Amino acid sequence: MSRRTRLRQRILEGRSEANIRFDELRALLLRLGFVERVRGSHHTFSQEGVTERLNLQRYGSHAKPYQVK
Repeated sequence: MSRRTRLRQRILEGRSEANIRFDELRALLLRLGFVERVRGSHHTFSQEGVTERLNLQRYGSHAKPYQVK
């Protein structure tokens, strides 16, 4: 099982939200076809056909846990 597959599985199962590295989550979203826009510390991801936009911020080297949920 690849790292990306394990990361996606951890996110979908709701395990370890506080232990998801921001760069890994960002790379996963980009590989899934999301477009990234950066304004200051906010990274906004959008994709055609998806109405909700994802807004992520770093918390050190990790993503903020409530945003991973």
